[in-house]
Amino acid sequence: MASPASPPMKVLWLARLEYRFHAWREKRARARGRRATVAAFPGYGSTQWVRVLGRVLIPPKDKRRERGDYAGVRGWRSFASVPVAHATVTVTVNGVPHEVTADRGGVIDAVLPATLPPGWQTVTMRVEEAEPVEARVFVVGDDIRFGIISDVDDTVMVTALPRPFVAAWNSFVLNEHARQPVPGMAVLLERLARENPGSPVLYLSTGAWNVAPTLVRFQRRHLFPMGAMLLTDWGPTHDRWFRSGKLHKQESLRRLADEFPDIDWLLIGDDGQHDDEIYTQFTIQHPEQVAAVAIRRLTPAEAVLAGGRTAVDDHSAAGVPWVTGDDGAELLERLTDVDIVRDVPPSS
Repeated sequence: MASPASPPMKVLWLARLEYRFHAWREKRARARGRRATVAAFPGYGSTQWVRVLGRVLIPPKDKRRERGDYAGVRGWRSFASVPVAHATVTVTVNGVPHEVTADRGGVIDAVLPATLPPGWQTVTMRVEEAEPVEARVFVVGDDIRFGIISDVDDTVMVTALPRPFVAAWNSFVLNEHARQPVPGMAVLLERLARENPGSPVLYLSTGAWNVAPTLVRFQRRHLFPMGAMLLTDWGPTHDRWFRSGKLHKQESLRRLADEFPDIDWLLIGDDGQHDDEIYTQFTIQHPEQVAAVAIRRLTPAEAVLAGGRTAVDDHSAAGVPWVTGDDGAELLERLTDVDIVRDVPPSS
């Protein structure tokens, strides 16, 4: 009989079943001659290390992919891909190869030593006999003191769906052409990035890694500044039926605070999930590392679909500017009022 501290046996059983199911799918795919490849995601780092992100998978046969055309691919194709568990991946950084191991979901998340100049840099990833795949990493300079962390659903991208259906609809059905940006958010983030050259932009979401390629294309299509995607994975863990999106955000923020102790972060989110609570907690714990918090207010219809608005905490003890607005334009105005954005746009 399991002790009270032991993971529920049903959860462990489900996790093992998921692993065996993907192993069976991988075996069938390889028997049909399909090969593993790497889907590389934008990463980040400092001048001494880089965090590389990606996923090893066997993609479904697709003529558009064979032509190198990834535009318009719906999210369900990412879920139809077979994740390759515990694959060995060779990551080459500045000419130096490193071997890393993907997790049981095929996700690559590794910190590697590197000496690179600030800005966007290119590394390569290779699995088995496949061609190397290029990945971009944003290297933060030692003199940078400001960074931007933004939520995605209902902050960058209009969701307008009941919260339980958001992940499934966005992942399986829509492509980036059907997704709509929150008005003014691209302008706000681009303005912030332009006024603070060299500052990192990170998109922190509870979305699954499967949707990362679609989100990258969405960014490009709607002119959002490029940045690393900090996503999570679906499915059971050793002690939970599903991974906790709230915990994922909390741990990611703590990690960034440790990795960049000299950076003050602008935290951007909405009032339909746990962003207000998460940002409040982080600000209290790390007041010296928060430049400001900007919360987008959902429309009444969006709030109903999101299950209501979160209770607004008392931010008076936080000691940092805390602004709200209905869209990117109003948040830009409020951030200008508290001197996070300059009054006069910089000349081009």
